[in-house]
This record gives sequence, structure tokens and C-alpha cells, in this order.
Amino acid sequence: MSRTRRSEAANDPELVHRLSRRNMLSVAAGATAAALLGAAAPAAAAAQNDSERHGQGHGRPVLPPGRLGIQLYSLRDKVATLGFAAVFAELQKYGYDEVEYAGYSQGSAGPLSLAQLKRLTRDHGLRPIGSHVGYYADDPGAYTFAQNLDRVLDDAAALGLPHIGTASGPWRYGSTVDGWKRCAEEFNRFGAAARKRGMKFYQHNHSEEFSFASDRPDVRLYDVLLAETDPDLVHLEMDIFWAYVGQYRYSTRPDGTPAPFDPLDYVLAQPHRYPLFHVKDGDRDDTAVPYGYRMTDVGDGDIDYRRFISAVNRTHHGRNAHHWQTERDNPVDSLSFARRSSAHLHSLREKGR
Repeated sequence: MSRTRRSEAANDPELVHRLSRRNMLSVAAGATAAALLGAAAPAAAAAQNDSERHGQGHGRPVLPPGRLGIQLYSLRDKVATLGFAAVFAELQKYGYDEVEYAGYSQGSAGPLSLAQLKRLTRDHGLRPIGSHVGYYADDPGAYTFAQNLDRVLDDAAALGLPHIGTASGPWRYGSTVDGWKRCAEEFNRFGAAARKRGMKFYQHNHSEEFSFASDRPDVRLYDVLLAETDPDLVHLEMDIFWAYVGQYRYSTRPDGTPAPFDPLDYVLAQPHRYPLFHVKDGDRDDTAVPYGYRMTDVGDGDIDYRRFISAVNRTHHGRNAHHWQTERDNPVDSLSFARRSSAHLHSLREKGR
């Protein structure tokens, strides 16, 4: 990280998150595998306790069957020390159906081929649903869409991924409208190449995508991305937590005029563009937290996931067209986060049923 980026990061926790994510598997855990795995409670009992605690009743589950996944960035410490097989065994017990990769290596657990990783995933009853890869880099040999598109897509095809995307925002050419149009052109190219392979290219947001163009403070940059990308080629993975942070930060234009929005409205307007979601939660706190929310395990925060998922379910083919990936950037105990978040989402029931 350059000296300038370090200075920026010191005052920008979201930037810290984005930069550290690039080295997903560099974190080591201190506890042993036996202690970690022995501490996990069965998912069924956890779901029952969570349902009783939240009083959700016995109606139809909000979560569509077979659609719960997890972004493995949340479990990077356990992947790095225990390996994919041990982590997948736990996820299977917790009731997960899918995984989204954030890298294909497992640190000290040893080397693993893509064929082995694909087999391990499926042997544990999990479907690989997508993966995050960098957008661009200065190094021409970097493993990114811009520098090595064919290699990225070759690996995704080897893993049998239906989606391949990036968690990098369209900032390559700055924060102007024209800069984002240039990024949109590149995203369309990535999407066209992915489509030829039978995959969908997608972009995952943080909060800053909802900010305003530096040359057009009346224009929200996320709207530029939606307007300038081909909906048949470029899809979106809404990170719901960061979208609500964006709502908190950018519901007023730089000149002070109101510009409110609801993240859910973006989805309901174009549900076909959002095959994937990141389900992460946060406590609303506009006094001690710069971005208005303190990240928590799913179910411990203030984001109404019963409302959000139910609304998406009611769109055309809604229950069968979307995938829900739990995530927490830096959980205190990543396996506990995975278990508790699954239990909460499985406990949610639709109103009036």
C-alpha cells in the first residue's frame, strides 16, 4: 500500500476493508481445529432457539429453499488454517447450500487444484455459486479481469461457476460521469466474454457507489453504472449492509438538497439484474460510527431481512431467481457467525402465513 493510500485508509474504514480483502487468505487463526469444530452447535437446534427468541411463528420460510450461501471471505481465517474440507463440513451442518469463493487457496492447509476444490465443494453438498476477482491492477500479470480476463474465466469455468464477479467499484478512471461510463464499457466487455462461457459477470457494491459524481453533483454514480451497462451482460450483487450505509451517507447531495433512496427500490425496479445478494447486518448508530451502522452477525442488527427478502420473493420468479450469501467482514468467531446467521435466516417466516 502506498503512503498516500495508508493515509487515506487511516480515516476510512471502508477503504481498509477493500484493501485488506485483496489478501484474503493471509490471516492465521490461533486456535486448534479440534477446539474450533467442537464448539459448534447443530444448526437445527440453533435455528429453533433463534426462532423462539424472535417469535417468528410457523408460516412459510422467508428464505427460499436451497438458496442460502456464504461468502468465504468471512471464513478466511479458518480456510487458511483448517482448509476448505473442514470448513465445508461445518457449513453443511449449519444448513448452507452454496458458497461464494474469495480466493482458491487454503494457506497452511496445503496446495489444492481447482478440480480438487470443485470436488470438495460438491462432496459436502454445496454448490459453488460465484467468486470475487479484482477488476484491474498496474501489474500486467495480475489476476484481474482487466489484465487476465481469459485466465479468470478459465478458472471460473473449471470450478463450474454460474457467476463470476468483482467487489471492486468502477473507480478506475475517477469519480466523473465519463469515468464511470468508461468503466461500464469495460464491464460490458467482461460480461460479454463471461456470457460466451455460460456465466454471468457481476459487480458487488460498497457504500461509495451511491455517492455523487465529482463533475455532476446532481448525478448518483450508481445510476450511471445501471444506465451504462447492458442488463444482459452486467449483473449486480447488492451488498445490503453497504447499500444501507450508502443510504445513510448519501441521501443528501453535496449542495445540501435531499436525495433520499431505499436500496430495496433498486432491486424491485430491476430484479433480474440482481441474481446475488450479500446478507450482512448492522446496528444503527449515527453517533459513534462514522458510517451509521456497526457490523454484526446476521440477526443481531437492525436491517429488516424479513421485509427485504420477502419483497424480493414477490417479484417475477423471485423465490427461484436469487441467491443469498451471508457475510461479515471481520467476525470475532467466524464459525459462530456462520452458524448463527444461518439459524436466524432459517427462522424467518412470512407475515400472514
